[in-house]
Parts: sequence; structure tokens; C-alpha cells
Amino acid sequence: MAMTDCLFCKIVAGELPATKVAETDATLAFRDINPQAPTHILVIPKAHYVNAAEMVLADPDLTTRVMEEAVKIADSEELSQGYRLLFNTGKDSGQEVFHVHLHILGGKPLGPMVSV
Repeated sequence: MAMTDCLFCKIVAGELPATKVAETDATLAFRDINPQAPTHILVIPKAHYVNAAEMVLADPDLTTRVMEEAVKIADSEELSQGYRLLFNTGKDSGQEVFHVHLHILGGKPLGPMVSV
């Protein structure tokens, strides 16, 4: 189900532009407009789920498909030296768009995740 005010649902519907990298019947991948690494791609399910936890509980098979697509894209982007796959879930994690999305980050050494 699409949400009418969701940025990513609008991209899926073709109402907003995105630099598409890959698309399947269930997923869409596009370049992040504010990249945090030389390669920064988002993989989203076309179906609207608020975050990764919601998607995992509602549709484990779709979760697997999102992850599989990310691995294929990392390979096609030649990130053989390493890459990071990241879901932000909830406001405290830094999630800004509340449509689940998997970040693929790579193209340079990324360093440690977080220091506290």
C-alpha cells in the first residue's frame, strides 16, 4: 500500500525523479541525493513499510529480496573491496524518510561505525 505523502512512495509511483540503479517487481534502487560515500544507493521495497522491523515482521520474504538485490547491486557497482549495508530504524537511529530503505555504502574505506 502506498502512502500519498511518502517521498519514496512518490518515487516508486514515478511522481518524483530518482537516479534509478535497478528495479524488480518488488524493489527499486536509486542513488542517494545526499551521498555519504562515493557509492551510496538506497534499495527500497515498492510496498510501504515504515521501517525494517515492520517489514521483517510483515513480510520476511520481501526482506530477503531487498537484501538479495543489495548484494547484486554491490557486485554490479564493483564494491569488491567492501561495502556496508545499513537499515536505520526509528528516529533515534537517524531515519529521516519513514519508508524502509537499505543503504549500500562503499567506494572508499568506511572506518568504524560509531564511537560513543
